[in-house]
Order: sequence, then C-alpha cells, then structure tokens
Amino acid sequence: MSNEIRLLLIAAASIGFFHTILGPDHYVPFIAMAKAKKWSYLKTVLITFLCGIGHVGSSIVIGLIGVWLGITVGKLEMFESIRGNWAAWALIVFGFVYFIYGLKQAIKNKPHTHPHIHSDGEIHIHKHAHKLEHSHVHQSNGASYVPWALFVVFVLGPCEPLIPILMYPAAKQSMVGMVLVASVFSAVTIITMIASVLITTFGMNLLPLKNFERYVHAISGFAILLCGCAIQFLGL
Repeated sequence: MSNEIRLLLIAAASIGFFHTILGPDHYVPFIAMAKAKKWSYLKTVLITFLCGIGHVGSSIVIGLIGVWLGITVGKLEMFESIRGNWAAWALIVFGFVYFIYGLKQAIKNKPHTHPHIHSDGEIHIHKHAHKLEHSHVHQSNGASYVPWALFVVFVLGPCEPLIPILMYPAAKQSMVGMVLVASVFSAVTIITMIASVLITTFGMNLLPLKNFERYVHAISGFAILLCGCAIQFLGL
C-alpha cells in the first residue's frame, strides 16, 4: 500500500467521523424515534445501520457512476448539494407531520379527573388519562412507516465529503484505492452514527422523563423538524 493511499485512508476516516458528529441529521432522528416508539437497543441499532448503509451507499454509487462517465468533481458536488436540499426538506416535512401527530396524541391523552361516590357517601377523585381502546394495535400498524421514511430520507441525504476523496484514487486508476477509501469512510460513518445514537439514547433513558411521556411524540417530531431546518437554513 502506497503512502498516498495510507494518507487518503486516514483522511477518509477523519472526514467520516467529523462529518457525522457535526451533522445532527446523522443521529437526532434515530434518537427521537427510538424514544417516541420505545424501540429496543437492537432495533435502534439495526435501523440506524440500514439507514447508514443507504446514506453512504447512494453517494458511493453516484461517485462510481461519475467516474465511469468522466463527470468532474464540481458537477458531482453540485448534484450532491441538490440531494442535500431534498433530504433536508424531507426531514422538515417528516418532523412537522410527526409533530402534529404528537400534539394530537398529547391532547387525546390529557389527564383529567373523575369523581367517584362510594356507598358510604365518601367521594374520591381519580386523575388519569384515557387512551383509545386497543391503541397498541393502531400504533403498531402505523409505526411501520417510520423506519422506511427514515431510510428514504437517508438515501436522499448525500455524503458530500466522500466524492473528492473517492475521485483521487479514481484519477490514479486505482480500483483498490477506491474500494479502500469507500470502505473506510462508510465504516467510520456508520459506526459513529450507531455510537452517537446508542450513547445518547442510553443517557436519556436514565433521566426522569416520565412527566414528559405524554409529549414524547410531539417533542420527537419537533426535534427532527429543527434538525431539518438547521441543515437547510444553517448549513450544518
């Protein structure tokens, strides 16, 4: 392995790590949905992993097509920028729709009181929240779209930093270099995504958030909405 390839692999690993850590869209949606949908750690890891594969895989495919067609780096980066706008707006729409759904759930499950008069004349006030009968059935049916929606968003989302470092070994006509760069960048990106999601989710599960349970869907949707807005309008 040449020194050039070694340096390129170090760059690929570093860029993959910082690109992921500095991009909240790589982990906030999974943290929010894991909390809202009460996903197990295994399910959270699996969904994050598959979305990560879609995320880096789409950019690798586009990069390889660009190499094959002889498209310049500038044009590929322009296309990746357009895909980034699509992904950001998809997050905004998804977050907004889920936020509205969460508000409806919070209103529906609003705690209220019922007085109960016992046979001895004593009155007890019971405070509780009503949920729709068999709500777990409806939630399980409706929840199936969430992983697919996230997967589509992440396939749309580009890995802009991958294109320049992928094109360098391509210019040298080094297929091995291209495979190594793509593999290292993908592995570091996905591992960082999973680690960020697991660490944050585990920390949140330790916090006393029971009083906010009624608002968990609304908060999750709002967090994803803000994430999309930060990507689209602040360029994070």
